Amino acid sequence: QFGSDLMAGMSIVTCLLLDEYLAGALVVLMLSGGEALEAIAVQSASSVLRALAKRMPSVAHRAAADGTPVDVAMDQIQIADTLLVFPHEICPVDGVVTAGHGTMDESYLTGEPFQMSKVPGSEVISGAINGESAITIRATRLAVDSRYSKIMQVMRNSEKDAPHLRRLGDQLGAFYTPLALAVAIAAWLISGHANRFLAVLVVATPCPLLIAIPTAIIGSISLCARRGIIVKKSVVLEQVEGCRTLIFDKTGTLTYGEPRVSEINLASGLNRPDVLGLLASAERFSKHPLARAILRAAKDDGVPLQEVSDISERSGEGLRATIGDLQLQICSRKQFIAQYGPDSAELLSPMTGGLECVVTLNGNYAATVVFRDEPRSEGAPFIRHLSGKHQFHRLMLVSGDRESEVQYLARQVGITEVFASQSPEQKLEIVRKETKLARTLYLGDGINDAPALMAATVGVAMGQNSDVTTEAAGAVIMDSSLSKVDEFLHISRRMRNVALQSAIGGMALSLVGMILASFGYLPPVAGAVAQELIDVAAVLNALRAAMPPKALTDF
Repeated sequence: QFGSDLMAGMSIVTCLLLDEYLAGALVVLMLSGGEALEAIAVQSASSVLRALAKRMPSVAHRAAADGTPVDVAMDQIQIADTLLVFPHEICPVDGVVTAGHGTMDESYLTGEPFQMSKVPGSEVISGAINGESAITIRATRLAVDSRYSKIMQVMRNSEKDAPHLRRLGDQLGAFYTPLALAVAIAAWLISGHANRFLAVLVVATPCPLLIAIPTAIIGSISLCARRGIIVKKSVVLEQVEGCRTLIFDKTGTLTYGEPRVSEINLASGLNRPDVLGLLASAERFSKHPLARAILRAAKDDGVPLQEVSDISERSGEGLRATIGDLQLQICSRKQFIAQYGPDSAELLSPMTGGLECVVTLNGNYAATVVFRDEPRSEGAPFIRHLSGKHQFHRLMLVSGDRESEVQYLARQVGITEVFASQSPEQKLEIVRKETKLARTLYLGDGINDAPALMAATVGVAMGQNSDVTTEAAGAVIMDSSLSKVDEFLHISRRMRNVALQSAIGGMALSLVGMILASFGYLPPVAGAVAQELIDVAAVLNALRAAMPPKALTDF
């Protein structure tokens, strides 16, 4: 193949045949120097991995039979072990709180900018920083299987992806190498001196391709890592700029991936703050999946909470609580109708596509609370800017969710091509079909997205919700933000521009050197020195890819 390495190999062999050992040694220096620069760049990209490793504790405090904490190595922790996490310590493994109340900072792993409350029954993740109170947890995963270790493994895998680094260089080398050989042969035939052939080969050795492009790519991987974007397959940085079809999953990608209060339909005479305050006062003691959404809505509205004197949550009855002189009940529509009779259905607001719960006060209908997986706040502006700023010709929404929910989201964010109720196999078929027509970028976060992520030209996973998904993706957005997706697009474009500047600029200078060598103005040794100077200039330019620009988003 007429690739980048062929020219260097021919130069070295020719130097040996013509006894130009110094020139040959300089070519070898170029190649070994390129490997050294690449190793330095990889070390720079590995700094995030080292930072992750330093944060992880080397021991955990396991409770002995008498409850006394005993320090044990991480690899000795077993599932169901009882562990103590002291104030301000890093949680060693994934687990469930069994005793204690407090908070944990999970922002380093989840991107959530606030403290997460932890009570008995709450899940904790390895790598989170404990707050002011000691808590006791039961390990649910081994240390090697915990979430923090999985993130580190993703980083390690991204380092091992070196074989793809020179793909762009090989494409350019396919044109450059035959041109350089033609000039070298012409110089030999016209002058009759084999040294002219060697001089052209030496100055033409394409080290800007061998060194500068890998440096730009690994520098961009390092920049991505610092921005919370893990590039597992470096070739995606080369390919994403050419993608023209962007396919979105719904839940957790264009939405927050959790229910939020979208509306509260009230009975006459009641107001939202009062009802929401009563709801949140009771729901803070519930483990129901919708409880967190009600608490979030109360916090966003600034509604004060009240004392609850009695509470119960029996299966089939919903949540019952006594707040002052009010008897509060929160149940489903079906439970409400079963309890108050078929005629009670007339009191309820019409059914919508979202989840809902019914609220009664002292046995009287009070409100219907509707929940939806709301679009991300940045979703609509992100969608609007894709065609103009990133040249995406088609935007598609492909989801396994219900038609009503998918259409609701599509209207909110401005996508017209919609496919709802799609199985993983159907998603895969859609992605394969679209990839045959144009390069595709698939954005998803669930296990059911894994096949589609692998089939797309570039697969990007949002968050660390699934180990399967992150393994299938070429890049992982760790904090589930669309602005981070935009940063990834910009870093990729900048990497390609910098790499092409370095490679084409270096080849242009090499071409000037080849012409001078063909006329006898550059002997082999001088040609090798000139090529070394060209390499330095190309690499210095390529190093710019690792430097963050002033802005990485434009919407």
